[in-house]
Amino acid sequence: MFQLLQSATKGFYKMSPEPPKRPITNAFKDGAEQILGQARAEVQSSRQPWYRAFQHTRVLIAVFLLLFIVFALLAWFVHIHPVLAIDVAITHEFQENRSPWLKDSMLAISYLGSQALLFIPLVTITVIAFWLAKLRLEAILIGAESIVSHYINTLLKIIVSRPRPTSSLVTIIQQASGQSFPSGHVMSYMAYWGLLLALTLILFKLNRWWHYVLVLVSLTFIVLIGPSRIYLGDHWASDVLGGYLFGGLLLGISLWIYLKLKKRGVLQEQAQKEV
Repeated sequence: MFQLLQSATKGFYKMSPEPPKRPITNAFKDGAEQILGQARAEVQSSRQPWYRAFQHTRVLIAVFLLLFIVFALLAWFVHIHPVLAIDVAITHEFQENRSPWLKDSMLAISYLGSQALLFIPLVTITVIAFWLAKLRLEAILIGAESIVSHYINTLLKIIVSRPRPTSSLVTIIQQASGQSFPSGHVMSYMAYWGLLLALTLILFKLNRWWHYVLVLVSLTFIVLIGPSRIYLGDHWASDVLGGYLFGGLLLGISLWIYLKLKKRGVLQEQAQKEV
């Protein structure tokens, strides 16, 4: 009788397999991932947009004044000393590489900044595109900033009156006319591409891939235009530095005005668009 009960019990346990036990390591891993996910969500929700930094008016004014003072000192210095040994040395370093592909690349980058041939049509197309998208104030801002950048650059060149590099000092690959300081190409690129990048990031909710592409393209134009002007013998390095300084100042002031108007309700609320 005892043997019969024992065999029946064994059969019952064979027919009812034990539920699989979940390893402790998997449970710990799932818990850790859940905690990390919640932490990431909290950090993401508390993170402020980059353009909120423009709300600190006093800090911005201090930065703008610093940029202007540095630019003014540089302009005064190159007016007194039109030819600087360090400028000549930098140009020689840039022009050591005479490979055709580099020359063609620098010419292409510089050509994109040609006012009459390409840059004015590019700005015009951008303004029309923003206007048709009912982003009227943004369209006006882009057009106004480009016009102001051009005329301020012309005025600064007349005031500083610095001659361009000559063939007796460096190799002139592309001959340019007019005065040298500050670089108009650099100012235009800094103002246009910088503002276009900033407005796009503010107005549209981009996925990560498009975000990186937009930033990369804009920064590529802004960063490469300076070396291209030096390499081609159109400008000295100090001309390029002056262009970056004043272009950055103009860009910062434009964004500050734009965000002030938006905060005061002059801009209509824009629905963020997925791209």
